[in-house]
Amino acid sequence: MIRVGVIGYGYWGVRLARNFATAQGSRLTTIVDLDARRQALAARNHPGTEVMSDHRDMLRNGDVDLVAIATPLSSHYPLAMAALDAGRHVLVEKPLAATADEALRLIDAAERSGLTLMVDHTFLYTEAVRKIHELVQSGTLGDIYYFDSVRVNLGLFQHDTNIVYDLAVHDLAVMDYVLAKAPSVVSATGARHFDGQAEDVAFLTLFFEDSALISHVHVNWLAPVKVRRTLIGGDRKMIVFDDLDPSEKVKVYDKGVEFVDDPAHIDKMLISYRVGDIWVPNLEIREALQTMVKELLDCVTTGTPPVSDGRMGLRVVRSLEAATQSMAERGRPVEIVQE
Repeated sequence: MIRVGVIGYGYWGVRLARNFATAQGSRLTTIVDLDARRQALAARNHPGTEVMSDHRDMLRNGDVDLVAIATPLSSHYPLAMAALDAGRHVLVEKPLAATADEALRLIDAAERSGLTLMVDHTFLYTEAVRKIHELVQSGTLGDIYYFDSVRVNLGLFQHDTNIVYDLAVHDLAVMDYVLAKAPSVVSATGARHFDGQAEDVAFLTLFFEDSALISHVHVNWLAPVKVRRTLIGGDRKMIVFDDLDPSEKVKVYDKGVEFVDDPAHIDKMLISYRVGDIWVPNLEIREALQTMVKELLDCVTTGTPPVSDGRMGLRVVRSLEAATQSMAERGRPVEIVQE
């Protein structure tokens, strides 16, 4: 039985605690939060679980094997490092850290101690994204031409980070998982519309080494509607992923364009449009957090790395850092240094 402590009992911590409390193979032993009202809520929701205000007390008492961190970004690194130094496995809410240097330090600490370090990139554990990964990696779509994502809504503004770290992080993680390729250069533009706040609208264009593949990510906290849609185009088939569609989240289109040489007119190309069927894969209805928690518990038990391990988290943070730098320089292309 893996004993779990959750740090942060806000919006996401509530969900993590519920899943760890009900998952087979884990026992929720401790919840930590600085706010007295959230402590009281945790105590009501999880009777028998110890509730406290200081994570150091939790790490000292020895009743925790795994620490799940659901706190503001600025606290990810110090809390995760404290847990690793105390010999605990760690789950960190996305993104792994604020900087690549912090992410690398966490990875090194986990690897030195043989501990599991996982990033809570929850979308990777949805049935929709797993199906898309399967389709892309099996070659069903053929050579991938583009990854185009829109993630917009009205709010919720984050006070400790910009919109790229808050929303684009999801698309960068999905892109990393689905394509199994890391971008090499990013050009990003963004704007801030309120004094003292970070960028609330951003557009990212990402390029890949030795490839015609291109990616575009649009994120916005000021949109009048909520949109969560991704288009992935290949030379054989194309995918539309609409995360807000309750019944048909993934649609596979047998559509494409072909250019054929005309031997009779060497200066001309014939354009052929292929329009075929639309296929909607049948997806199981399952909570992504439930799937993620199960994988984490299996990885802690077996020592195998999770899909969203520290290395993936590092690749995403490197893209976030480069995009933020590019925004500050009005779209100047910035190299994304990958190992």
